[in-house]
Amino acid sequence: MRSISRVADVSINTVAKLLAEAGEACIALHDETIRNVKASRIQCDEIWSFTYAKQKNVGAAKAAPEGAGDTWTWTALDSDSKLIVSWFVGDRSGQSAIILMDDLRARLSNRVQLTTDGHRAYLEAVEGAFGGDVDYAQLIKIYGPAIGAPGRYSPAECIGAQKNRVEGNPDMAHVSTSHVERQNLTMRMSMRRFTRLTNAFSKKVQAHIHMVALYTVFYNLIRMHKTLRMSPAMAAGVVSELWTFDNVIARIDADAPKPGPRGPYKKRA
Repeated sequence: MRSISRVADVSINTVAKLLAEAGEACIALHDETIRNVKASRIQCDEIWSFTYAKQKNVGAAKAAPEGAGDTWTWTALDSDSKLIVSWFVGDRSGQSAIILMDDLRARLSNRVQLTTDGHRAYLEAVEGAFGGDVDYAQLIKIYGPAIGAPGRYSPAECIGAQKNRVEGNPDMAHVSTSHVERQNLTMRMSMRRFTRLTNAFSKKVQAHIHMVALYTVFYNLIRMHKTLRMSPAMAAGVVSELWTFDNVIARIDADAPKPGPRGPYKKRA
């Protein structure tokens, strides 16, 4: 943000304000555009980041804002079109899972096969949102001990996986979270504030939400998918052409408050 403010020769507050306006516009664009999605297989997952300070350091942090600590971005991805159908930024509780699943159900136009990881919060959330109108399975991964020296971040090795049918009649050959996990990598590589072991993390949770909204509209509607040769939204049939950032700018302008009448000009003495 400071680099952009120097390049554009504007205040960093101007950059922050524009990002907030763009984030709100993208939230509205996603909500209005990604509707009546016809999909076959949906994969869901969560990706970790943190706001202001890591959860273990929030208590000792100076003037930690509301929402500081662990921040989880939940996503629901159409496995065929690679469309992010639904997303939510919150904690890793059952309430966040319920919000994601309720939103996902509202955006789908047909019965789907749903795959999640083994997080128990999904069970109640899927039941509440879909009832019996879903073919749902969980992919539970089995991890070995962490790799690397003590005190350093090292992901544990996945040594196996178990597929469990939960609801309906899912095709067990397609019980997978590979596509949504690959999308997690794209998300982490595309947004600086998701980079580990840096000072680029979000300082306010609302700013984090705005950046995820910007990324989602860019990924779904503006970015050309390398394999599909079109945007995920085009592949899913929710739009007919590739968008540009002009669509976002037009929405920002449309949402901007109309300027009021100016008072009479008074000449200084």
